[in-house]
Amino acid sequence: MVGAVHDYVGVVGELNGLEMTMNGYESRAMTTTTKQQQPRREEEERQQWYEEEIDDDLKLCYALNSVLHRGASKYQEIALIDTKHFGKALIIDGKMQSAEVDEFIYHESLIHPPLLFHPNPKTVFIMGGGEGSAAREALRHRTVERVVMCDIDQEVVDFCRTYLSANRGAFASDRLCLLINDARAELEKSREKFDVIVGDLADPVEDGPCYQLYTKSFYQQVVKPKLSGGGGGIFVTQAGPAGVLTHREVFSSIYNTLRQVFKYVKAYTAHVPSFADTWGWVMASDHPFNLTAQQIDERIRERVVEGELAYLSGDSLIASTTLNKSVHQSLLEETHVYTEDDARFVHGHGRARGGGA
Repeated sequence: MVGAVHDYVGVVGELNGLEMTMNGYESRAMTTTTKQQQPRREEEERQQWYEEEIDDDLKLCYALNSVLHRGASKYQEIALIDTKHFGKALIIDGKMQSAEVDEFIYHESLIHPPLLFHPNPKTVFIMGGGEGSAAREALRHRTVERVVMCDIDQEVVDFCRTYLSANRGAFASDRLCLLINDARAELEKSREKFDVIVGDLADPVEDGPCYQLYTKSFYQQVVKPKLSGGGGGIFVTQAGPAGVLTHREVFSSIYNTLRQVFKYVKAYTAHVPSFADTWGWVMASDHPFNLTAQQIDERIRERVVEGELAYLSGDSLIASTTLNKSVHQSLLEETHVYTEDDARFVHGHGRARGGGA
């Protein structure tokens, strides 16, 4: 598993010791520890940390209150942890999926832009989204009559229903149809067309369960035919890290792949603190995205219920589509098209390669 839980001494203690050795302070630091400092030091040494490997030579550590759930389903390694800084956090295949204190940034950015740009969204299909947050945001729109959420992993859905109280209302809604199945298979057999299709999938990792759902063939042969045509159907997907140093992992490739399938493609980004990076999303349609910030704000007031949006506004949504020069240039120059035989992955691996948790 790329992400792992460690005791303080096993991870950070080693780093501190290395730092003291490098600076020549090790013996002096040991002899100058006071009686007042000792209890605090002992408490810190008992602290557990969740460690996520970002790259071969880069890791992030999150201090923990507790580990609420840890195990492995047929498809993925799963953990639900309670962090000191970000609250409860869902971890899949060693990757932070969302955290309690800032998940609204990710899910508002994923769901509301396509629903606001669509003239009258009534039906939504969510691929993945097992924690229920994407469905929760979609159900806030007055016009939405039916949300189909299709996740492959029953175990993820079950423990998110148990532990993530913010989404219990969404799971209980009579407008939500929950399916446990492969999203591709479900879309292929469905006779229904949808106003908005959402890719709330885990990051594409090698041997993971969903990287095939980022490919040109999937977008062209499965997603696009299931979008309602005359009503301006919109597809949106989370597209992985989009920072200056990370956007070439998958973000630029997903963007370029969708450009091969749809007439209009819009990339946008936001900083998500618990991810320690800028994150990216891509919308695609055969109808232009031509609303102004004022028009977006009007639609938010008219359509969105259950309080105001915490993150998005018309101005911030328009601003999020303006990418920094480095990322913008990379997207323009990207030539890679995502296929089953030529896929890109974020760092890490899926359950097929990783073994038990």
